[in-house]
Amino acid sequence: MNIVIFLSQNPFAYILTVFILGLLVGSFLNVVILRLPVMLKKQWHRDCQLFLAEHENRTLEETPVTEKKFNLILPRSHCPQCGHMIAAWENIPLISYLLLRGKCRKCSTPISIRYPLIELLSGLLSVYAALHFGFTTQAATTMLLGWALLSLSFIDYDHQYLPDNITLPFLWLGLILNLQGVYTDIESALIGAMAGYLILWSIYQLFKAATGKEGMGFGDFKLLAMFGAWLGWQMLPAIIFLSSITGAVIGLALIVLNKQDKNIPIPFGPYLAIAGWLALLYGQDINQAYLAWIAH
Repeated sequence: MNIVIFLSQNPFAYILTVFILGLLVGSFLNVVILRLPVMLKKQWHRDCQLFLAEHENRTLEETPVTEKKFNLILPRSHCPQCGHMIAAWENIPLISYLLLRGKCRKCSTPISIRYPLIELLSGLLSVYAALHFGFTTQAATTMLLGWALLSLSFIDYDHQYLPDNITLPFLWLGLILNLQGVYTDIESALIGAMAGYLILWSIYQLFKAATGKEGMGFGDFKLLAMFGAWLGWQMLPAIIFLSSITGAVIGLALIVLNKQDKNIPIPFGPYLAIAGWLALLYGQDINQAYLAWIAH
């Protein structure tokens, strides 16, 4: 029997398959979260070297290049403490962490709990999308978006920037999907992409003019534009409201619990991601509640 037909007719098998797929993707997302920022920094450094070489009338060959290949595939995953190469059985999502008791097999250095948590989050987000949308195109694309948001959130939390390498392709994907009206009509999507960028850009400019400080990064503008492309301009007010509330509550909690220095900027991307994900799943209900709240 065709696997697609089998999964469409067997809900338990479908959800189990989605969960396992989410775990596997989550394992890869750990690599993306860890390596993509390093790759970008290396590329920026290389670009600076090339610019200086041109400015100093040096050729590309005269510019020193000593770094080994580093990407999402190479070098192989290894323990940062002892260099032990991770075997395939040591890289099974969730299971390997439990079997190894959260430690490197070679040197017993503790493995961060964040790795299995990201795998589990990826699996749960995938299952939730499948349960919410069923066996549909929306379920598959919502899973893709959930994986992207997970990567963006942790990268922004760690490094305080949102890579264009993820945000912009998903902005275009949202527009492509809505050519077929998967989430909204294409006119709403186009206006949403433009308005999403311009709203936060305008707030940024006003805040900078008033305080002389930068209140957010340009990646936040692109992330909201991405949500506009997926969900349409109608969802933007609710996303901004939800992200502001979420950011205020979580940020205050982190400061009170001494998990965050109040003088260190708190990245806004994770809160936008949470709000956008909720709007994707419950957009109409959120909008109605939001409008009712405004009316009162």
